[in-house]
Amino acid sequence: MYSPSSIPNAYKVAALPGEGIGTEVVPASLTILQKIAEIKSFAVKINYGLIGQPALEELGDYFPEVTAQLCQGADGIVFGAVTKGGLLELRKRFDFFANLRPVKVFPSLIDKSSLKPEKIAGIDILFVRELVSGIYFGASGRDENDRNPYGYHTMLYRDREIKRIARIALQKAQQRRGLLTVAHKENALPCLPWTRLVEEEAQDFPDVVVEGMLVDNLAMQLVINPQHFDVIVAGNLFGDILSDLGGALVGSIGLLGSASLNSVGFGIYEAIHGTAPAIAGKGIANPLGTIASVIMMLEQWGELDAAESLQQAEARILERGYRTADLHPQGQEILVNTEQLVDLFLQELS
Repeated sequence: MYSPSSIPNAYKVAALPGEGIGTEVVPASLTILQKIAEIKSFAVKINYGLIGQPALEELGDYFPEVTAQLCQGADGIVFGAVTKGGLLELRKRFDFFANLRPVKVFPSLIDKSSLKPEKIAGIDILFVRELVSGIYFGASGRDENDRNPYGYHTMLYRDREIKRIARIALQKAQQRRGLLTVAHKENALPCLPWTRLVEEEAQDFPDVVVEGMLVDNLAMQLVINPQHFDVIVAGNLFGDILSDLGGALVGSIGLLGSASLNSVGFGIYEAIHGTAPAIAGKGIANPLGTIASVIMMLEQWGELDAAESLQQAEARILERGYRTADLHPQGQEILVNTEQLVDLFLQELS
């Protein structure tokens, strides 16, 4: 658990909306955060910063130093979305190596999944993704050989990087149902022995069962038998792709949040969706993914009562049939926009 550097029960949040719907869902979620802080008698000070294209246009850099310093003094970073630059630099700057992406079905939304209700009932999966190494951070470039242009990206993992994310995943599995699935592609990438390295770390966790699974088969099994899975650990690329499948399982990628933590528990909290340019600026974006991320931040701070209150409020709103556009309201369900959903939260919390 992260120990905030500020005085007890007073937290500093660096808000980085970025681009697209990030500029809508981050302020929406922080309005709700401030409300629950008021109710639960703790203080939150929010400072906004630039990242991505807006930062490039105004400050000449996707991740300017002034934004880095804003984050440095915070107890948590609430992030929206960017199209190109800034996010990888942010993750690397603070070594946010452990990305946690929970996928849990809401009973009231069980009909929104692309799978049959009996296939997804009770789903509770935690993806643990290594976030600051692998192919996104390896050597890359464009070149030409005998007038044939080519590009390359290098997937490099040090054994210690695999082992440290393995320990996070093993700790989480130990706290849950005790099953850890290792996503790998060792038949084609034998120099990246994820399964062996995870099993070496698992000697300290005798109550956790470790199963290695080829990533292509794992993707298929997530659709065929998602109820099997508990904790899934993966490298940067595979974890990115597999965890997005969680959106299809629960009904919308707009529902899913994440926390990316470093070794001292300091973190960035963001929904796993992107900028969604097709709906940006229309006021219809679903903020529930960012709200889920804020809930994870509260849990990391130890504000468990506040986190539980937000979860209960969300469940009641969904049970009453309120739906954002991405959840495709039907029948007696009630379509709401971003602002209306925020108002519903504020009413529930009052």
